[in-house]
Amino acid sequence: MSRYRQQDNLLGQANSFLEVLEQISQIAPLDKPVLVIGERGTGKELIAARLHFLSKRWDQNYVKLNCAALNESLLESELFGYEAGAFTGAAKRREGRFEIAHNGTLFLDELANTSGLIQEKLLRVVEYGEFERVGGNKTVKTDVRLVAATNEDLPALADAGEFRADLLDRLAFDVITIPPLRERRDDIMMLAENFAISMAREMEMELFSGFTEKAKRTLLEYEWPGNIRELKNVVERAVYRTNNPHLPVHDIVLDPFESLFRPTSRIKTNDRTSSTSEAESTSASNTVPSSTVAANVEHIANNNEPAANSSQAVLASSKPEVVEYPIDLKDRSQQYEIDMIKQALSDSQFNQKKTAEKLSLTYHQLRGYLKKYNLLDSSPESMEC
Repeated sequence: MSRYRQQDNLLGQANSFLEVLEQISQIAPLDKPVLVIGERGTGKELIAARLHFLSKRWDQNYVKLNCAALNESLLESELFGYEAGAFTGAAKRREGRFEIAHNGTLFLDELANTSGLIQEKLLRVVEYGEFERVGGNKTVKTDVRLVAATNEDLPALADAGEFRADLLDRLAFDVITIPPLRERRDDIMMLAENFAISMAREMEMELFSGFTEKAKRTLLEYEWPGNIRELKNVVERAVYRTNNPHLPVHDIVLDPFESLFRPTSRIKTNDRTSSTSEAESTSASNTVPSSTVAANVEHIANNNEPAANSSQAVLASSKPEVVEYPIDLKDRSQQYEIDMIKQALSDSQFNQKKTAEKLSLTYHQLRGYLKKYNLLDSSPESMEC
């Protein structure tokens, strides 16, 4: 099957992606509005740009505007312009995006974020090709090919009365739905290599030595909720951290915020504030006594099997160990963690992913513990990641 590739990173060979490219080629020559639907990071703006450059308007203005970046009044002014004196600070008349894009293409991203007023004015432009500037009464004519994008379910919003159904009907002459990256597994490594080579050039590296099998496996198995944008960030970060043209990329950091020392912050849920104090109180209620820690460590050593969780251990222990003070609680706790990790590794045949699952950790949290306790080199060479 043919492969499409160009400098704007619209590349791939998955059937679902090639079907999108074919749909673009068919609709691009027509002066009809198009809706581009897709999850965040799937490349909606690149699709819109390709629609323009394959159209008869390719040599005219291609104008872009993110509707989510402005409030209603500012968005109205940006789209339709304003007359001098329309509001405080409007010293002279200003053209809006529809006038600037005359005879060209206007791309409106995050369309679902527009208000009812904006949607009403957009409907008039789409239907009649005319509008008035803010603060004016003179009708302005425009000839614009409109391409709009969103990651929302517009038909559902229209059914709920949150988006104008008549505007949706007018905009949806054709709808291009971009498949998420998790449905384009065949394209992941092609995209990753493209991003890696570009990053290597940016860093003035003499070459890019590729990815290890472990790195490839990590890239291919991840679900990519942030799609191509997330893949680009992950790959570029991996190349820059490797920073050696003669070594293939080995370590893939999917979440740069993941850390044993990551601070917690206040979050608001349903107008109620959840803070670290709540987490601390929960943690305190589940704290395992030092005697239980010591008993579990001894249980591991004597029986060569994982200890029960803290609640089970407390219930099962009718005669808690008598602790002779003083003790070094920090050292004893660390030794407990080390023993638990070693036991889980052994039970999982040193497969780190399975080990992380046994310990209710993420893969990167486990890696953090292994580095913290210098356990990375203590396991067999056959340890799988």
